[in-house]
Amino acid sequence: MSQIEELIERLCPDGVEESSLSEVIRYDQPTKYLVSSKEYNDLYSIPVLTAGKTFVLGYTNDTEGIYSASPSNPVIIFDDFTATSKWVNFPFKVKSSAMKILSAKPNSPLTLRYLYYAIQTIRYSPEAHSRQWISTFSKFKVPAPPLEVQHEIVKILDTFTDLEAELEAELEAELEARRAQYEYYRDQLLSFNETPPRRSGGSR
Repeated sequence: MSQIEELIERLCPDGVEESSLSEVIRYDQPTKYLVSSKEYNDLYSIPVLTAGKTFVLGYTNDTEGIYSASPSNPVIIFDDFTATSKWVNFPFKVKSSAMKILSAKPNSPLTLRYLYYAIQTIRYSPEAHSRQWISTFSKFKVPAPPLEVQHEIVKILDTFTDLEAELEAELEAELEARRAQYEYYRDQLLSFNETPPRRSGGSR
């Protein structure tokens, strides 16, 4: 029996209750955090985010309307059309108003990190191009185990997340090395117009 199973058996022998997301999560509209200029530059310090696959669209020098997320005050950004989400624990601005900024309600029995992982298990793909959080997604229910169980689940999943990030970094470095190697040999093999090195020993 795993530690989580032991905790559940001890703390909630009658089973784990469920909570709807609207009961435990509050949302902010992103309007006041919209970036004013799309002229991004990597020299700037504030990332502009989307909840989609790209995540960081670029960096802005805007100094107004920055959402002050941090490791002690994280949030989840939720794409209101695709229902995808990202974990954010640093200051940011956003490109589009088509998202919600999610945080745990003050009286929530569920931690935000646990909720982030729980949200990922919801198998839902929007069929219509319409806003999803209020009308549909917030009504989904997730298991609401005791805090000890939540912490254990988060600890395990964080370990896998960190490992995945390390592997991605290693694979990216390996891919970059292979790409450089390929480009070198490609250039060597296709350099037909360069003067070949002169052979020593004179002509025959």
